[in-house]
Amino acid sequence: MIKATIITIGDEILIGQIVDTNSVSIAKHLNRAGITVAEKISIGDTATQIEQTLRRALDSTQVVIITGGLGPTKDDITKYTLAKFFASDFREDEAVAHHVKTMLEARGIVYNELNHSQALVPEKCKVLFNYHGTAPGMWFEDKSGGIVISLPGVPFEMEHLMEDEVMPRLKAHFSLHANIHRTMITAGLPESMLAERIADWEDKLPPYIKLAYLPAPNIVRLRLSAYDITDEESVTAEIESLFAQLNEIIPQHIVGFEDASMQALVHDILCQRQLSLATAESCTGGAIASRFTAMAGASAYFNGGIIAYANEVKCNILGVNAKDIEQQGAVSETVARQMAEGARRAIGSDYAIATTGIAGPTGGTKEKPVGTVWMAVATPTRTITSLRNCGTDRGQIINRAAAYAIEMLYKELKNNINK
Repeated sequence: MIKATIITIGDEILIGQIVDTNSVSIAKHLNRAGITVAEKISIGDTATQIEQTLRRALDSTQVVIITGGLGPTKDDITKYTLAKFFASDFREDEAVAHHVKTMLEARGIVYNELNHSQALVPEKCKVLFNYHGTAPGMWFEDKSGGIVISLPGVPFEMEHLMEDEVMPRLKAHFSLHANIHRTMITAGLPESMLAERIADWEDKLPPYIKLAYLPAPNIVRLRLSAYDITDEESVTAEIESLFAQLNEIIPQHIVGFEDASMQALVHDILCQRQLSLATAESCTGGAIASRFTAMAGASAYFNGGIIAYANEVKCNILGVNAKDIEQQGAVSETVARQMAEGARRAIGSDYAIATTGIAGPTGGTKEKPVGTVWMAVATPTRTITSLRNCGTDRGQIINRAAAYAIEMLYKELKNNINK
């Protein structure tokens, strides 16, 4: 089994200024190829930390992938630390120099000595050409047989290098066995109830197939994994058979596979049936609309959204009755219903989602505590509503309310398909 260590470098990661997404992406690439990630480490921008962490990683794993610290400024020391680690002098790579100069000139940036320094690479590395940025990646082979790969910290540059350079080279360098992961998405059962419902099925899993529960707002993903597999085809077929058995146990709770989100499932139905959607959001503040518009092709069905935070907007644009707000409050079933119907009417769509609630941290009462959210879905034939308590943290409430509302729409669409 080939094992890897992922090292992300940057003080900005350690102080929480940015979120480390690079290690997540790299781990996915490696796992798909059959390389097991043994450890992920984030360290600061110091030569001592880089050297010590790299030495320890090479003692226990065959592949080390480093991101960060390849920029042109003085605080970017990864390249120089690696050159020292591998006792390597520098050389100028003319292709990199030309690329950097051309890219900067196209952006109207003056090419200076700092930019030129990015074309200086250790002699003992193989250059991984970065078409999408100015810092090239580097591939080193350690005397112990280990591979050290250094990549830019900019996520999209790192991603392109992983796909175009790193993975093809790793697959050519090692004889890799497969790691297989298959994920089923369930909805409507909390994790504990789901585990109870499928306990007998879980107990009969073969020892080389592992089950993981991955809960998220309003869904639970069930991932079956098998590692270091030589007969990928037969194990994949076995996993499919196991999921087919699960479909007999909880058929009404299975909504999809792999990374499909609830909004992606709705997206597919709306596109296939040529239906349109609008949103009217108060407490979720556009979170529902953003989930749909983040997907390519949303323009085929998403007509628009209204963030009706103020009561005046609810009344003047969505047509909510002011007396209903006065008598029952903005967070009420009747207001959610009127918001959804008003959005469907004002924007001109087949379906509409609405949310109105108390996201906190203030504003709650004994009758309507923080986390109370009314949501509604208006359809061509009816409007349905739901009351949910979505937690106590503002971010959690917004996230859960958006997820619950989209699930309402999904169920309504599925019911209409099945009629």
